[in-house]
Parts: sequence; C-alpha cells; structure tokens
Amino acid sequence: MYSLGKKVIIHLFGKSHSAFVGCILEGIPADIMISEDVIQQEMRLRKPKGQIGTPRTESDCVKITNGIVNGITDGSPITIMIENMNTDGSKYLEFEKKPRPGHADFPALTKFKNFDIRGGGQFSGRMTAPIVAAGSIAKQYLSVENIQIAGFTRSIGCIHDKEDRNFDDAIRSRKFNTRACTEDIDKKMEQEILDASAEGDSVGGIVECIATGMPSGFGGIWFEALDSEIARAAFSIPGVKGVEFGKGFDISALKGSQSNDAFVMDDGIKTKTNNMGGILGGMSDGMPMVFRIAFKPTPSIAKTQNTVNLETKENDTISIKGRHDPCIVPRAVSVAEAMTALVLADQMRR
Repeated sequence: MYSLGKKVIIHLFGKSHSAFVGCILEGIPADIMISEDVIQQEMRLRKPKGQIGTPRTESDCVKITNGIVNGITDGSPITIMIENMNTDGSKYLEFEKKPRPGHADFPALTKFKNFDIRGGGQFSGRMTAPIVAAGSIAKQYLSVENIQIAGFTRSIGCIHDKEDRNFDDAIRSRKFNTRACTEDIDKKMEQEILDASAEGDSVGGIVECIATGMPSGFGGIWFEALDSEIARAAFSIPGVKGVEFGKGFDISALKGSQSNDAFVMDDGIKTKTNNMGGILGGMSDGMPMVFRIAFKPTPSIAKTQNTVNLETKENDTISIKGRHDPCIVPRAVSVAEAMTALVLADQMRR
C-alpha cells in the first residue's frame, strides 16, 4: 500500500487491471455525517466525458465496507473498494519489450521483477478513483469547520483562461466537460483536445485549486508547512510536473513593494491582494489558498514514437493503441480537489 498523512492517513492499494482498487482512510473522527450520494457525485466528475476522455468506462460504484454506519462515521478506519470491470489488457503487453516514451514503463520494468504492465499497473490514473472517494469524505469532514475546496481548468494546450477566478467560478466549472469556468472557454478547450486527438496526439494543461475557510495560523512550519504538504500530495498525482502557489514563478520578477500583500481592516484582518496564495510561513494568512498544478500531455499517443526494444537491445518505434485520454486535465480537477481535502483534513486533526 502507498500512504499519505500523519493523523488523517490514506493507504492506497490496487492496480489498473486488478480486481479492485481502493483505500483505507484512517483518522476521520466518529459522528461525522457522510453522504454516499455526494461521494458518487464526485466520482462522476472524475469520469471521462465524450470524445475528450478515454473510451474505458467503469461504473465506479464505491463500496464502503467499514467505518461508516448508517451514514455516520464510527471512528474506525474507513475501507473503500471500487471494482475494476473493464480490464482488457491485451494492448499493453507490447510495452514489456517496447516501453512507452514519457511513461513509467521503463523504470517500473527495471525496478519490479514481476511488474504487471496492463493499464500501467499501480502507476495508472485508475488509482485516482479511490483518492476521489476518500477526498469526498475528507471534504465532508472539513465542511464541519466551513473549509471548502473547488478547482477548475486554468489551461489546456494553448487555450488559457486569463481572467481572475474565484471560488464561485470554480464551482460553476462543474457544469462543463473540460471543467472550464465559462461555456466559451469550455468549447475552445474541448476543440483543443479533439484537434490533438485527431492527429494521434495529446495535450496537457493546468488545474487551479482554491480552498476557503481556513483561519489565520492554520497549517504547519518547515517540513509540515501547508504549501509543502499540498505540493507533495499534488506531485503524487500521475502526470504532474509542476506546482505553484499564488503568483508562483511570476513573483520572482516583482519587487517586494509589488509582491507583498498589504494587510487591511475589512470585516476583520484581510490582505488587499493575494499574491502569496493565502500562505505565509507555511500557514494560512486567512485568505483563500490558491495554487496551480501543471499536467504533462498523456504519454500514450497513436503517433509513431522512437523507443528501444528491450529484447533485441536495438532502437525501435511504437504506435500506441488502446484506450487512453487525449488529455487528463478535465478529470484531474476532481483528483486535485480530493488530494487537497486529504491534506487539509490531516492538518486540521493535528
């Protein structure tokens, strides 16, 4: 199993084509109301949509076998099981001798003697299904303290949403297949994905996540800093190659007089701007926490790519067939929200 957290801990298990994927979620206190309908709503957001997602379809019916009784947590570890049903792994066997460029195939085959390459094994995005289920439970726990989380798609390929967005915009993105904030941007992003797919290619993009309701001082310092733990969790999501908070890398070009968020009295102490993304010294400053996650283009593409043949030890080529997302970003929004919820729930218990 693969684990994250200190007080609220998720233990992840399974593989893409095993009988189940799932997790054990420890640390959620007793007497918290949990709606399984809300969990399934989150699972639907993670599902592939139309032609912009993988043809692999799973029911993603979440089965909770322990820890929740009649919709109330009992304080014991919560066990989540999600059955894998659509598991045709025949198209993956070629990758045992010809690893996919940009994918974990080669280092995994090197590291693990009997690596099950079907669907990418434990490196598959399929493993994010139980994360979303556990994250939904964490979200419902956080709501007791009025902490809320929402994400949206900031960019896909060359299509960038350049407008300032708030929490309500992020919630509104749930209406659109690409998780864009407006119908116009949704259409442009969808076309960007379809154009790449038609060429046998893929595109990446950026997810932005916003968390509200954290009081000033929420979080930790140094190795338990809020931003460092969010970044660690974000980098655990398959396909992530970058994380930034607030103005991120752009802040390096500003002067202190431009980047500093001035404090003001406005129904309490707030900051006039939010260049720091709501985090100072690893702790919340009371403003919304804002961060972005960069996802690489899906490595499994139909275009012919150069690789090596591990059997003949010669250069070779590969054209990947099977069921793959031309862009994982729209589905990754719910995963980013879930990971954030798990970290914040863990910080809250500490």
